[in-house]
This record gives sequence, C-alpha cells and structure tokens, in this order.
Amino acid sequence: MAIYALNLFDLADNDLYRQYSRRSADAVGKHGGRVVALGRLRGVQESEPGVEPRQAMVLVEWPSQESFQSFLEDPEHADLHPLREDGTHNYLWWIYERLEDLRPLLRSVEE
Repeated sequence: MAIYALNLFDLADNDLYRQYSRRSADAVGKHGGRVVALGRLRGVQESEPGVEPRQAMVLVEWPSQESFQSFLEDPEHADLHPLREDGTHNYLWWIYERLEDLRPLLRSVEE
C-alpha cells in the first residue's frame, strides 16, 4: 500500500540541505519514491495557538512502508541523511497511508 511522507521544516543557515537536495532525488527514486510536491510557506490559514509553521514542505509518495524503510537504511546513502538533519531545524516527518477516500477513517471515529 502506498504511503506519503510529509516533511515540514525550516532551513538552517548553511548549505547542507542544498547538498542533500542535489542527491536525494536519485536516492529516493532508487527505492521507488517520487516527490509529489515541494512548497514554501506562503501564509497560514489556521493554526493551533503556539504552533509555529515551517518554511518548507516536501511530500514524497512511496510504494510501501518497506520501500521507505529501505531508503532510510540504505548504506550507500548513510552520509546523505546527516545533510538533511544538519541542514534543517524544526523538522517534522509524518507518514500517512494512502486512502481512496475518508470513509475508513471516518468509520473508526464513529465506532
């Protein structure tokens, strides 16, 4: 089942995330991932009090949890992840499963 990795973050004051982004597309593709969307914060429609929005967003579609995990654990890219980690701050990385519609989710709320 496809999953989506939603990455929300602020850029650190260095060049490390730029280095990460130059290499990450090939690394993601190697494991079947596909960048669906990239975004820069344009404004806040609604927010919880005290929750700060992040500057950037990347949404990646993965064929499965296993393909995502293989990306994370690939020894050929062991030096890649520190570029992301040290090139950003306030990083949120959330995984969502693909749903054809919200009915299954709504059923679990109603039960």
